[in-house]
Amino acid sequence: MTLIRKPHSMLILTVLLVLSLLSPAAAFASGSQEQKGSASSIESYVAAMQPGWNLGNTFDATGADETSWGNPRVTKQQIKAIAKQGFNSIRIPVTWQQHMGSGPDYAIDPAFMDRVEEVVDWALDEGLYVMINLHHDSWLWVTNMGSEHDEVLARYNAAWTQIAERFKNHSIKLSFESINEPRFSSGWGEDSADFFNHLAELNTSFHHIVRTSGGKNDVRPLVLPTLETNANQDRLDQLYGTMEALNDPNLIATVHYYGFWPFSVNIAGFTRFEEQTQKDLTDTFDRVYDTFVAKGIPVILGEFGLLGFDKHTGTIEQGEKLKYFEFLLHYLNEKNITHMLWDNGQHFDRLNLTWKDPQLYNLMKASWKERSATAESDLIYLKQGAVIQDATVKLQLNGAKLKSIRAGKDKLKQGKDYVIAGDTLTFKASLLKQLTANGKLGENAVLTAQFSQGADWTFDVITYTTPTVQDAQGTTASFAIPTSFNGDRLATMEAVYADGSSAGPQNWTSYKEFGYAFNPDYEGGLIALPQNFFNEVNDGVVHLKLHFWSGEVITYTITKSGTSVTGSAS
Repeated sequence: MTLIRKPHSMLILTVLLVLSLLSPAAAFASGSQEQKGSASSIESYVAAMQPGWNLGNTFDATGADETSWGNPRVTKQQIKAIAKQGFNSIRIPVTWQQHMGSGPDYAIDPAFMDRVEEVVDWALDEGLYVMINLHHDSWLWVTNMGSEHDEVLARYNAAWTQIAERFKNHSIKLSFESINEPRFSSGWGEDSADFFNHLAELNTSFHHIVRTSGGKNDVRPLVLPTLETNANQDRLDQLYGTMEALNDPNLIATVHYYGFWPFSVNIAGFTRFEEQTQKDLTDTFDRVYDTFVAKGIPVILGEFGLLGFDKHTGTIEQGEKLKYFEFLLHYLNEKNITHMLWDNGQHFDRLNLTWKDPQLYNLMKASWKERSATAESDLIYLKQGAVIQDATVKLQLNGAKLKSIRAGKDKLKQGKDYVIAGDTLTFKASLLKQLTANGKLGENAVLTAQFSQGADWTFDVITYTTPTVQDAQGTTASFAIPTSFNGDRLATMEAVYADGSSAGPQNWTSYKEFGYAFNPDYEGGLIALPQNFFNEVNDGVVHLKLHFWSGEVITYTITKSGTSVTGSAS
């Protein structure tokens, strides 16, 4: 068959050529069945969403309105600011439960629907790709599908019927996600096969409702999650089977990732971004890639971060946190997986429209295009009164070259102030002595290393002496160890009974969870042991080991009797 004998083929090729020059969204909106049906269309669409950001703890809040979880009301200026940060997509999680009426109609409050639509339109007006979903409905009522199957399915179908109708004529740059982190807790039993069946039924029903709702919904990209948005192989395989059965070229798979759990919450001594933490990451996204991406099904990492951030962004030490994010974004780029940062207000200040941790943002922004150099640590500890010696740090250059190092505005001199040999950076003793000459405990200087690519890396030069602790009395509801940190910073804490067995929560490890079982207060001079810790401590003696980033280890003994607690420096 030749183009001369089939002139209409030339027309088809011409149309496809023109469409290839359009944006992915424009290609979806076109009338070309060839373009709409091609796998490359949806892959290009998802690639164009990179990178993405979550408007977390807002419309997904379970209170009366979007401010009920502490975030301010969304404004057009906030959405404009997010677009200016370099994000190309925004996920707007929505919890519908408290805005839905009773059955059989389960009518959604029109005012709430209007408000969601308003913010969606603001994002689309800024050129952002947008994703909306059913969010905490997953654990509020969808979880009961086993015991309340018909009611849950009717409510779910009613929700998506109304959402699909409201948004059916919106830009194709708006996508629908069927359900956030689906999980099922009751019904036929604890057999995961039953849970898989529930999810397949929900995803299939969602697909049918949207695809038959008219407007642009016949080709609108639809995002389907694994069970719990978990990336275990059985979860991935189940979703792949559902997507194969649906046989729709405009489907997207989604998972979430918050890191290797012990590192992610700083427990069990996993204070550093080490080999096991990295392996969990690479194994996870190798599975995701092999199951979906390699077969032409695009994947969105709908949420990522660290679980410790739910308590405080300082739960993970800054340098270790940066190494995790740098490697994660690099590996996602390698695997062609689009990522969307989970931000429930802990990262981007929605009132001041600035980043609470500019260093983390700068590293992420650089990582969207290239790798950044990191180092084995961002901390240089010098003990007060000890002879200051050269400090050597191993770099992970990741293809970059060291260009310069500054102390404040002063550019350091290579050969005199520091030496670089391959991936080994040595700060000279003479420089460190100069930077700490005032004898002040704590951070004396911040050294900023600039590289040929990627973000800068900083080193905190810290003078310290051995921390000290004091005796204390209190209760299980209010107890803290008076602590003179003396410039040092707490890394982790161990707790054991007199017989050596682990004490406190998660007693499979002696190393307790940072921010949950203990919490340092540097300004107040305290290490608090909250009620969470004592809830799982037997009466009697508990020995603590306080591990500091300098390498110092301080021991402390507490004695619990009912609700009374006494502490003594060992």
